[in-house]
Amino acid sequence: MIFQFLKYIAPTRYYNLRPKIDHGYFPSPEQLQQEGCTVTLDAGYISEHGQKLDVAWNAFHAGYISHQSACKGIDVWTSVAIPVQDEYRFIRKNFSSFWSWYVLFFRLITFHSPLEEIRGFWKARKVARIDHSRNQFKHAGYEKFESPLIKRNPLVSIIIPTLNRYSYLKDVLRDIGNQTYTNFEVIVVDQSEPYQESFFQGWNFPLQHWFQEEKALWKARNSAIQAAKGNYILLYDDDSLVENDWVEQHLKTLDFFKADLSSGVSISVLGAKVPEHYAYFRWSDQLDTGNVLVKREVFEAIGLFDRQFEKQRMGDGEYGLRAYLAGFRNISNPFAKRVHLKVQSGGLRQMGSWDAWRPRNLFAPRPIPSVLYFYRRYFGRKDALRTMLISLLPSLIPYKFKSKPYLVWIPLLMFPIVVPIVLLQALVSWKLADQKLKMGPLIDNLE
Repeated sequence: MIFQFLKYIAPTRYYNLRPKIDHGYFPSPEQLQQEGCTVTLDAGYISEHGQKLDVAWNAFHAGYISHQSACKGIDVWTSVAIPVQDEYRFIRKNFSSFWSWYVLFFRLITFHSPLEEIRGFWKARKVARIDHSRNQFKHAGYEKFESPLIKRNPLVSIIIPTLNRYSYLKDVLRDIGNQTYTNFEVIVVDQSEPYQESFFQGWNFPLQHWFQEEKALWKARNSAIQAAKGNYILLYDDDSLVENDWVEQHLKTLDFFKADLSSGVSISVLGAKVPEHYAYFRWSDQLDTGNVLVKREVFEAIGLFDRQFEKQRMGDGEYGLRAYLAGFRNISNPFAKRVHLKVQSGGLRQMGSWDAWRPRNLFAPRPIPSVLYFYRRYFGRKDALRTMLISLLPSLIPYKFKSKPYLVWIPLLMFPIVVPIVLLQALVSWKLADQKLKMGPLIDNLE
């Protein structure tokens, strides 16, 4: 973990765990200077190691990506003692001021030296938060890059599970038919009732489809991947819109960065801008199976999706972490964007849980058990509990209001009233996750 105080704020992020191959995710100042990057050390840090870690963190979040298949950056996965003042400075620079107070509170109640903690907190109190997106790496050669991969014209298999969304699927297939890159096949696994086989007639591209009786998202994706003929698997949703160069941009990004996965970005309103922190190339810290291109060899190496997540959440997040730990390169791609319509009927909303932390009824588990199964399997009990501490309260705000900052105090006011129910929900979720962990992952190999 790059700074130890991150364990209080982001205990279950991908890059807290060491991957099989270090691609230079967190470069040293020397490495950046060798590549012609200007490096400015923050004189506010009192330790040299803290300064170097600050540079590495800034480069990572500003979109630094080494073009080498593997290069040695700073080893951030081995704990190194950093002065408390430097830890608080890092929190202030990269997170809202609330989190510095949060960290201070937990440091004090867990019997760390009150004088040292308060002194470090006070010394860092005036540090301003920075915006990494304003200092982004440009990767200027990308626009003029003529991709040898695209010239080789490989077959791309576009996989779409669908459930009761024919009107939206029509627009999805229309966009695919208008792509500038044309060597692809489409595989649709249809779980709709009634099943309309005639819908799939008359499209001007190779289209394979079948009816799946069981309402199961990960089973659908896994069976489609098994049936795919292409060496590049493009996973897509049935309620999205894309531009005509969508497939081309995914392939180009894989080629330019020598990557294994191209994670496209999503916007929720037609014509909206890509959010600033996704508007440039950077290492991807997530995987969205509604818009990602994956080399076939990734599935061959680490298997298919874990069916422990069926009708629940985090199946794509787990796969992204599994690919990262195996040493595959995953790039967040701002040019392969989609409009995600988030249709209120059909799909996962109909057959399972839409939100990981907001149950459908009062006595349902909170969070969805698959979330704790994921966190506990990879990060352990302690980090899973830390994540629950920072996520349970915000989950009391309805999903549609979660981005409203002025509602942040509502959970605090509600919590004393609903705390018995929330704790019961959390206990039920923990017990159900126990069962999943005891059973183990349900991951098939790509045949």
